[in-house]
Amino acid sequence: MKEKIWLSSPHMGEKEMKYVQEAFATNWIAPLGPNVNGLEHDLEAYLGNDVHVAALSSGTAALHLALVILGVNAGDEVICQSMTFSASANPIVYQGASPVFVDSEETTWNMSPEYLEEAIQDRIRNGKKPKAIIVVHLYGMPARMDEIMNIARRYEIPVIEDAAEALGSTYKGRAVGTFGDMGILSFNGNKIITTSGGGALISANEEYIKEARFLATQARDHAPHYQHSQIGYNYRMSNVCAGIGRGQMEVLPQRVAQRRYNFDFYKQALADVDGIQFIADPGKDFYSNHWLTTVLIDSDEYSIIDIQDALTEDNIDCRPLWKPMHMQPVFKHCLYYGNGISERLFDKGLCLPSGSNLTEAELNRVVARIGEVVNVKKSFKNIANNPISCVTFALVTALTMFV
Repeated sequence: MKEKIWLSSPHMGEKEMKYVQEAFATNWIAPLGPNVNGLEHDLEAYLGNDVHVAALSSGTAALHLALVILGVNAGDEVICQSMTFSASANPIVYQGASPVFVDSEETTWNMSPEYLEEAIQDRIRNGKKPKAIIVVHLYGMPARMDEIMNIARRYEIPVIEDAAEALGSTYKGRAVGTFGDMGILSFNGNKIITTSGGGALISANEEYIKEARFLATQARDHAPHYQHSQIGYNYRMSNVCAGIGRGQMEVLPQRVAQRRYNFDFYKQALADVDGIQFIADPGKDFYSNHWLTTVLIDSDEYSIIDIQDALTEDNIDCRPLWKPMHMQPVFKHCLYYGNGISERLFDKGLCLPSGSNLTEAELNRVVARIGEVVNVKKSFKNIANNPISCVTFALVTALTMFV
């Protein structure tokens, strides 16, 4: 079997071990420590906009703490983008609240401002003003943050940006994750940089970050003994994992550049293939890290299943787009506002291998396999539409059985 080409594998460099070895040498193995402080400072410097950062155990933990800090409780409703991974919606349910899902718009695949406002107005009419809005920068593509933030301010609803997939992406030159009241990042093993596991909470409101750090360390009160006045969580990042993150931060610009190169490579190599569409930056205001290169397959000659099966057969990792949350069995009773754009994206969308450690040979292998599928399907269609060719093909096929 050919060597596996992964969708998005961790990409280690030469800097990570320096920080990890320092953690071992100084015996800072437990949560917190110099690397945690250092990673937070590195992220603050990179993101700019006077944000503060709390390094945590996962992006999901960051999102959960954001909801806790905003006072989301049982019986509340929180608007959430439907086209996303379940981790964007699950913490809403942790708090006993109900997700209200909003459809995508076609240019970014992110939350539709139109349906966002429709959802807010309808919930207010029903006496259930949403407690928060969770918008996702899907696959690294920035959402339409000006329109979304204007709507949120008009109705005085706080915004949480799920930028788990979008570190390195910008909207109008500003880092995503810094527009809302809070933002979250993920450093899971498949993300653009990794700490093995891990995440971060971002906010320009320093008090939010102080509260997050307090809650993330079991909400231990300032006292000479163990005293707790509220429920806390074990959500802080370890000093060892943060050391990996510090090394990764040093090469983040190169990782973004390589992911964008992958996108350009695929787009140029498959430019002449009918039925394959790419989601590019909609305009100069949008700068995507292209964490994953995604395509829509819309052809009468071949299907998304044809492409996916062929790549899998060749030991090439690929995945469908996220199944929208309003289509998930666990959320089937939740409200949804939209017109089916996210459903159509799920039906036709595929993620191609996009790691920053892909070689030119691996990229060519992916493209070649897709090209084989397209050409074979076209050949079969041409034969089927030509009776003479059909007979010839049948005779050739029969003869080859005896060779």
